[in-house]
Amino acid sequence: MTKITPQPGIMEIALYVGGASHVEGVSDVVKLSSNENPYGPSQAAIEALRRASFELHRYPPTDHAGLRAAIADIHGLEADNIICGVGSDEVLQFVAQSYAGPGDEVIYTEHGFSMYPILAHAVGATPVKVPEKDRVVDVDAILAACTDKTRIVFIANPANPTGTLLAEDECARLAAGLPEGALLVLDGAYAEFVDGFDGGAALVQARDNVIMTRTFSKIYGLGGLRIGWGYAPRAIIDVLNRVRQPFNLSNVQLGAAEAAVRDVAYTDKCRADNARLRAWLGEALAAHGVESDPSSTNFILARFGSAQEADDCDTYLKSQGIIVRKVAGYGLPHCLRITVGDEPSCRRVAHAIGQFKGGAR
Repeated sequence: MTKITPQPGIMEIALYVGGASHVEGVSDVVKLSSNENPYGPSQAAIEALRRASFELHRYPPTDHAGLRAAIADIHGLEADNIICGVGSDEVLQFVAQSYAGPGDEVIYTEHGFSMYPILAHAVGATPVKVPEKDRVVDVDAILAACTDKTRIVFIANPANPTGTLLAEDECARLAAGLPEGALLVLDGAYAEFVDGFDGGAALVQARDNVIMTRTFSKIYGLGGLRIGWGYAPRAIIDVLNRVRQPFNLSNVQLGAAEAAVRDVAYTDKCRADNARLRAWLGEALAAHGVESDPSSTNFILARFGSAQEADDCDTYLKSQGIIVRKVAGYGLPHCLRITVGDEPSCRRVAHAIGQFKGGAR
């Protein structure tokens, strides 16, 4: 029997399971399970990646100065208050590693992103799940759950997998009400899908206990490269950079991300196309008796009459070569999360659900 044991909390982690990408025996598959941009990255990002490929023998810069400057220029932020990571997940990991540990508590909400309790367990902290109200983050419930052991509060805004958005004044009320020494993390992976939304940047600038994270995996179409960033007061960024590996992002990642964030016209087009098709898909599903909350993301959380009906619909969709995401693990067994794809994909999934509801199974 080995005496080599992992740190406390590690074996409490349930392994993360990503969205499926294929169906056995089906070749013409539409993948609507991972909230990917159906149009891919901009041509500017692809060209930047190609150029960077000629420098694969060179080490990348350790300070990510070019990418941080581009993010700051486009979003009107302070470059020195930005940190970059291997997806926003790595930035969230830096936060947990730096500010929580054994004996501490990390709060997340009942339908919150499954990485939050994983991050807490990974550093030996105790994850604390609080209820939501009609699939929306409940600020009062979070504040009631806070104790002198609370170190981090994670919320995704807009939320995954619900797609709902917590109002900016409610985010401010939450930040103001946290115990001294607790940090509010606003995970803004889907913030770019909300027209005119800053993802919490103004709140970061106004307070010393808020960090905002963002990703290039969603609207920018760079999920395969894994690039993210965070924005926080300088003192927090200084801490996070002390645990960040110096060469955590490659030249290819940095070049593609900088080109992507600067291609504002392409981002605007993706946002507009997503909003149009999201509205269409929501209305089409409602016409078939499948309700959903107004979504602020690139997916819809479709609600069925029961967990069994959701399972049966998922099985039927797979038989039609359509992959969506079951979210029973998020406390929503009667729901399916459906990515807003391109127009043919949206029409295909809406038609299939209509067939399912009409008894064609």
